[in-house]
Amino acid sequence: MTTARSRALPSIRSCGPPAVPPQAIYLSEPESVRPARRYVLQAAVCQVPSIPDDTLDTLELLASELVTNAVRYGQEPGDSLKVIVEASPGRCRVEVHDTRRRHPRARPVSNERTRGRGMHLVQALATQWGVAERPFGKIVWVVVTW
Repeated sequence: MTTARSRALPSIRSCGPPAVPPQAIYLSEPESVRPARRYVLQAAVCQVPSIPDDTLDTLELLASELVTNAVRYGQEPGDSLKVIVEASPGRCRVEVHDTRRRHPRARPVSNERTRGRGMHLVQALATQWGVAERPFGKIVWVVVTW
């Protein structure tokens, strides 16, 4: 069966020179979520070409949640955010750096809200996750293992 993921993988899995850098900078705007998500996949595969497809799906979803949270809650309009990917066999760490110190938190579950489920997904899908302080903001990170 051919899925959207399997059709997209050849372009993600081909990592020729120049290699994808281990970090990228994006403007803090909703339009940055899609390219940041794609960057995470490309950077991870460039570092570890054998990452399983289901792990790439998880990385894509987690990257989307972290970048979306940074855009919505961790930045001022016009700020930028940084995404770093460090992959090694069996493990990938994704970091999103933003300019706010306020830590993300899981909101109480509600059937009346259409938002507020992102951190629940992060907690469920990441092997580990956390927040680290930096001089002008914070780093929200996830680790996925396979």
